[in-house]
Amino acid sequence: MVSSSPFVFAPLEGEDLASFLVGAAIMMIGMTLFLFGADYSMMEVGDLVGKYMIKKKSLTVLVSLGFAIGIVITIAEPSVQVLGQQVYDISDGEIGRVLLIGIVSVGTGVFLAFALLRVVFKLSYYQLMAIGYIGVLIASFFTSSEFMPIAFDSGGVTTGPVTVPFILALAGGMTSMIKQKKNENDSFGMVGIASLGPILAVMILGVIFQ
Repeated sequence: MVSSSPFVFAPLEGEDLASFLVGAAIMMIGMTLFLFGADYSMMEVGDLVGKYMIKKKSLTVLVSLGFAIGIVITIAEPSVQVLGQQVYDISDGEIGRVLLIGIVSVGTGVFLAFALLRVVFKLSYYQLMAIGYIGVLIASFFTSSEFMPIAFDSGGVTTGPVTVPFILALAGGMTSMIKQKKNENDSFGMVGIASLGPILAVMILGVIFQ
């Protein structure tokens, strides 16, 4: 007999169910505290750093800070750490955890710097994204099938609860200092550009591993 109930219950034993409920409660409390902290720390810091970049009026400061910030926030991203460990386990240690996290972080840093330059020079978002995805398409012809899914997953895990709030705040701080028409539109799109970096970086790693 097939049940018509819309609910599905996993067959967990008492101890497993208790562990699940405790873990879920801890996770909800932790995420609440994390998001509260992100709102009152990372968002504020990101906004201040964005304003500082524009005040300095130096492309060297802009690019170097953007690159460094991209690396740091990606390393701090929990989902990136999880991906690095899973790839290490599945590849039996052939692809090092630190290596993958480092490659993903550098890719994010490079493309975050590009995203910041786009705001300063008022470059077309559509053209920049088109060039980026054309690069991804070309790189896919030279990347092994084993690295392709890892590459695209790397782009996804860099859009987590650490990177997104900070990058959005960074963009908001920058655009608030640029006195141009419709500059508020430049506050968005940085996350999309930055997420291209890890995809290309891991694809290049795949070519090297071949």
